[in-house]
Amino acid sequence: MSTAPMSTRSPSAERRHRLEQLPWRDSAPATGVLKGFTSQVTGVWEHRELLGRLIRRELKARYKDSSLGFVWSLLRPLTMLLIYYVVLGEFLGAARAIPDFAIYVFSGLTAWGLFVEAVTAGTGSIVGNAGLIKKVKLPREIFPLATLGSAVFNFAVQLVILVAATIAAGAVPSGSRWAYLPLSLAVIVLTALGWSLLLSAVNVYLRDVQHLVEIATMVFFWASPIAYSWALVSGHLRHPALEALYLSNPMTVAIMGFQQTFWVAGTDQPFPPHLEVRLMCWIVVGTVFTFLAQRAFARMQGNFAQEL
Repeated sequence: MSTAPMSTRSPSAERRHRLEQLPWRDSAPATGVLKGFTSQVTGVWEHRELLGRLIRRELKARYKDSSLGFVWSLLRPLTMLLIYYVVLGEFLGAARAIPDFAIYVFSGLTAWGLFVEAVTAGTGSIVGNAGLIKKVKLPREIFPLATLGSAVFNFAVQLVILVAATIAAGAVPSGSRWAYLPLSLAVIVLTALGWSLLLSAVNVYLRDVQHLVEIATMVFFWASPIAYSWALVSGHLRHPALEALYLSNPMTVAIMGFQQTFWVAGTDQPFPPHLEVRLMCWIVVGTVFTFLAQRAFARMQGNFAQEL
């Protein structure tokens, strides 16, 4: 009696044989500083559609089941503006020393809000997406970038309100004033992205980082000229070294760049000399810092799945 020919290979051997026929693809991170950085940037670009979906998810999750939805992104800064205007401007008399105090404060709050939202949300972005990170292979930098994209969207909404406020006040910026806006925005975005990458990675191993960030942002808020003017600072810091220390905070310079753009009533008010040069220097520093933060992120991401 003849029998049908049977395969001499087991199913596991057949599967192994098929895998051996496939071309080799290296899934390990690229080695080398520049090569590794370029590889990660390329990976993020290849997943740009996913990045867009994550940004939309961040925006929808924030106001999920909310009746007002994105209106809340306007109510919070407007409420802060009202509090600072009434308490600091009227009760403590800041409005008498700073012309058009409402525009001045709202310019600073708009710039500061972008930075704080990007950094605080970015710090918890890796931990908050633990499920995806443990199951799906993708560039982990995409999660801090998604929180930054969400913060930029909210910033754009607030920027429209700020421009509308200047129109209502009859003090619309014009001419060379607008040159400060892209420079200041570049400083904020680069600084926020660098800190988001670095802190999101450290937060995986040390969960107290997110709480420290909240305290640090509260301290640095008052170390920036948002509720008070540079004239008041320079009047108290009479030593050049102290002024240089105060201006060593990139957000201080970026906020003053926003004020130079939108605070038309403060045209004759004192500002640090060569503000545009300082902004360009901080753009260079921010670029280098973001590059180094990404390389630190890349070194720490190897054990993300285990730690999460």
